Amino acid sequence: MASPPLPDDPTLDEVRAALAPLVARNAAFDGWSAAAVELAAAQAGVDPEIAALAFEGKALSMIDAWFAHIDASMLAACPPERLSAMKIREKIAALVEARLDAASADKEALRRALSILALPQNIAHAAKLGWRAADHMWRAAGDTAVDYNHYTKRTLLTGIYSATLLAFVNDESEGHADTRAFLARRIEGVMQFEKAKARLTANAEHRPSLARFIGRLRYRAQS
Repeated sequence: MASPPLPDDPTLDEVRAALAPLVARNAAFDGWSAAAVELAAAQAGVDPEIAALAFEGKALSMIDAWFAHIDASMLAACPPERLSAMKIREKIAALVEARLDAASADKEALRRALSILALPQNIAHAAKLGWRAADHMWRAAGDTAVDYNHYTKRTLLTGIYSATLLAFVNDESEGHADTRAFLARRIEGVMQFEKAKARLTANAEHRPSLARFIGRLRYRAQS
């Protein structure tokens, strides 16, 4: 998805959103640095001082903005009418693959971004970005859970997505076929786990209960 056009008097948020994909493109060569922002500003015709202010000169701010751009690209590629006829596993696979497609032209920038996010001081921010991506995907897939399932679903998907990203940046196969196969296996593994958990939960309702047994003994003893 192309960068949104800038209005005549843009806010810093609008500047950040417009420059994010350009910064990512330049980060492949200049790293997530002030130089990447300055070049992106020149390419977009933005005052370099305003561009520097938009990103505060921080790599995490640049990466955060680019990942937000990927969020938007994913949603544009997977509108509700496309997802509506899919099974849940197909929806999640399509959404993850749309994210990979959005980043595919900038794999080196992604590799550098993941290296920065893996630093100990950035782990919390990395977790925030992973959770945000998972939340966008589940909401796009139609999830409306508000109980503990809301959190378990996002936790599981964050793990799947993070592992898939690591596979993706090192994948040299045609059309990233190896990554797509890896993703399919991870999703299948989670689906099998959920089925097994559901069976255990259902079986638990029919198992002998020690508490109920003792309760019956006490009731009989009092009668």
